[in-house]
Amino acid sequence: MPERFDVLIVGAGHGGAQTAISLRNLGFEGTIGLLGDEPDLPYERPPLSKEYLSGDKPFDRIQMRPDSYWEEKHVTIVLGHRVRTVSPEIHAVTLADGTCFGYDTLVWAAGGDPRKLSCPGTDLAGVHAVRNRSDVDAIMAELPNVDRVVVIGGGYIGLEAAAVLSKFGKHVTLLEAAPRVLARVAGEELSRFFEREHRRHGVDLRTGEAVVALHGAGRVSGVELASGVVLGADMVIVGIGIIPCVDPLVAAGAQVGNGVLVDAQCRTTLSDVFAIGDCAAHANGFADGAIIRLESVQNANDMAMVVAKTICGQDATYAATPWFWSNQYDLKLQTAGLSVGHDQAIVRGDPATRSFSVIYLRHGKVLAIDSVNNVRDYTHGRRLVELGVTVDGEEVADTGRQLKTWAAVAPAA
Repeated sequence: MPERFDVLIVGAGHGGAQTAISLRNLGFEGTIGLLGDEPDLPYERPPLSKEYLSGDKPFDRIQMRPDSYWEEKHVTIVLGHRVRTVSPEIHAVTLADGTCFGYDTLVWAAGGDPRKLSCPGTDLAGVHAVRNRSDVDAIMAELPNVDRVVVIGGGYIGLEAAAVLSKFGKHVTLLEAAPRVLARVAGEELSRFFEREHRRHGVDLRTGEAVVALHGAGRVSGVELASGVVLGADMVIVGIGIIPCVDPLVAAGAQVGNGVLVDAQCRTTLSDVFAIGDCAAHANGFADGAIIRLESVQNANDMAMVVAKTICGQDATYAATPWFWSNQYDLKLQTAGLSVGHDQAIVRGDPATRSFSVIYLRHGKVLAIDSVNNVRDYTHGRRLVELGVTVDGEEVADTGRQLKTWAAVAPAA
């Protein structure tokens, strides 16, 4: 195994794997090293809380590439190791076991670790996150002996896990500290729709509920709320976000905020060090230039391509349209753009039909669209987001007119 790589990638998730794939697709012939802290070769993460947890997709169907691909493309993969330090002055990283690898270019794609509850009992058996394969395997191994599950967190991960466990016939309680689910990423109309859907499927969904302790003797048996109520629980799943894995870069002197700061080519402030994906804080044009992190496969893949092109000497700038998706029950939610800062949320269609969209405007400009079981609206609405067109709220709510009408006639804002 080489002790030094032309490109060393830290993180074998979507961003890291896609960087290696893109480099080879672009004709890069230098040595590539890919370091991952899990024992598995790169695989897709979104199915973990959906098809993999439900058993609809076995692990081999969520692998990003067959095992043979990495050998054929001459990508050296080191698994089961975490980087402890980065030494930019000598262009080297040191693993937790003391192994050292040099690099000409370093790509940091380490993602993040699940955020833990800050209350007693978080280390009890039966308390799980949904971040990697081993997390979900542990959940599935325990499920036959589990009846009552408490899911903490009403974001995508929590809602998706609740949907799957509800279909398994478990008694599911979902707790969200905010007044509504999806509060950080969607408007009230969409939040209330998904709350109704989960309750309709038997989930005991409670908003405005803070957890103060987990109880149990070795294994979790209850969840105590701020109100003093203790809910019985055979399993607890915590989905309250992630903490970016950037400590080695911070110690090395990289500029950080909510993640490690990168420029339009995903360069950090450290020489020859890029950062991409969940841990990369960047100025995003769809957020009026605000410094944000995007936790999505789309962001990881698009940033990976920008870095690969830059390493290969091609001009590239990160300016991709943010998009996301979520599958819950028989509902497919597709989102384009960022709704933060909207002053109007236009409901297009009837949520009771379980096929509708919500279009987010600011001063009439289309910022984002959420579409539920409505691929046509999503496709056309995404184009409105990309063009930044201005529309009339009452007119765009009319389902008799296709959204592509405005894309064809409205100038870019």
